[in-house]
Amino acid sequence: MTTRATTFTALVSALIATAALLLASPASAASLVEVTGFGANPGGMRMHVYVPDNRPAKPAIVVAMHGCGGSGPGFYSGSEFASLADRYGYVVIYPSAQQEAGFGKCFDTWSDAAKRRGGGSDPVSIVSMVTYVQQRYGGDPNRVFATGSSSGGMMTNHMLAVYPDVFKAGAAFMGVPFNCFANAADYPPGGKCTNGTMNRTPQQWGDAVRQAYPGYTGPRPKMQLWHGTADNLVPYSLLQEEVDQWTSVFGLSQTPTSTDTPRPGWNRSRFSDKVEAYSIQGAGHSLPSAGMAAVALEFFGITGGSDPNPPVPGPCAVKASVTAWNNGLTERITITNTGTTAVNGWSLAFTLPGGQNIAGGWNAGYSPTSGQVTARNVSHNAVIAPNGSVEIGFQATHSGDAAAASSFSLNGSSCSNG
Repeated sequence: MTTRATTFTALVSALIATAALLLASPASAASLVEVTGFGANPGGMRMHVYVPDNRPAKPAIVVAMHGCGGSGPGFYSGSEFASLADRYGYVVIYPSAQQEAGFGKCFDTWSDAAKRRGGGSDPVSIVSMVTYVQQRYGGDPNRVFATGSSSGGMMTNHMLAVYPDVFKAGAAFMGVPFNCFANAADYPPGGKCTNGTMNRTPQQWGDAVRQAYPGYTGPRPKMQLWHGTADNLVPYSLLQEEVDQWTSVFGLSQTPTSTDTPRPGWNRSRFSDKVEAYSIQGAGHSLPSAGMAAVALEFFGITGGSDPNPPVPGPCAVKASVTAWNNGLTERITITNTGTTAVNGWSLAFTLPGGQNIAGGWNAGYSPTSGQVTARNVSHNAVIAPNGSVEIGFQATHSGDAAAASSFSLNGSSCSNG
C-alpha cells in the first residue's frame, strides 16, 4: 500500500511539473492560417492570413496576391511580406484565385462583374477578407493596402480602381492597367492587352477608373508600379500605360517630377507624391525580387521614415561560393550579422540565375526552388549574434548558368557582399 501511494504521488508530481512547463512555454510562433466563412465570396476564393505575434491594437492590413497558377500559400513562401510583418506588425491577407485562365487559376480582372464596385466576382471576395480582418483582428480601416505579382499586380490595379474607398495605396508588380482586358477571351496568352499593341490615351485610361465607381469624389489611393525591362510575358510597354492611367486619375502630367536610380538597375520616376514607377533593368517576369517588398512598405507608410528605400547596405553581409559540375552545383552561403543587436529569427531572400533549381539544402528551409527564393532559419540557428555568422547551403541543377545567387536581403534589409 505504501509503495502504491508513493508511486501515485510521484506520478501526480510529474504530471504537475509537466503542466507547469507547458503553461510556462511561450506562445507558438505565428503561422499561415486558412480562414473559411469570411463573408460574401462570389469569386469562390480561398483565404489565408498571417497575423504576427507582435502587433499594435489596430494593425495595418496588406493584401498580397499571387500570379497565375500560384496560390496564397505559395506567395507567402515566395515573397518577403510575412517576414517583414514580423518586424512591423501588420496583418497579411493571402487570397487564392480559383478562376481558370490561360495560365491556370488567375484573379478575375476581365469580367463585367469584376469591373464595377459591388458588382461581384473576386473583388467582392477580397473586400470580404479585408472586412473579416478588421473585425477579427482590429485591422485599421485607414491603413489597408494591396500588392501583387503578375495576375496579382493586375488585381492590385483593379482593386484600387473599383474600391478606392477601401485601399489607401497599392504596389503592382508586372501588372496591367485597370480595364485592360475586354473579356475572358482577351486574357493571356494572346489577346490585345498583353500582345504589346495596347495604347490608349491617359484620358481614356483615367476614365476607365472613374467609371468603375461613378459618383465617387473621395481621395484616391496612390500607386507604385514595377516592371522589368526584359519581361517577355507581360510587356514592359504596359508600365507606361499604367503610369498614364494613374497620373490621369490624379490630374497629373505624364512628365515625371523627378527621376533617379535609387539602386543599381532600378530607374525610378516620380509623379508628385501620388504615383511612382520603377523600371528594373534586365529583369524578366520575376518580380518582386529581394528588397522590393520593403520599398513597397515604405511607400505605404507602414515602416515609417521619409525615404522609400531602405538603407543600402543593411546590417548584414553575405558571402556565396559555388562548386559546379556538368548540370549540377553546390552553393554555400555565409550570413553575417553586421549590426549591433542579435537577429532572432531570420529569412534570407535571394535570386537564383535562370535555369537553376534547388534540389535540396541544409541549415535552412528553401521556398520556392527557383527564381526568387527565401531561405528560413531552422531551430538551431535562429539567432545570429552581433558580428556572428551562420552558414547555409544547397544543391541545385542548372542549365548552363552556374553563377552564385544575387540580391541578398535579410529580413527585408539588403546585405552587402561579405
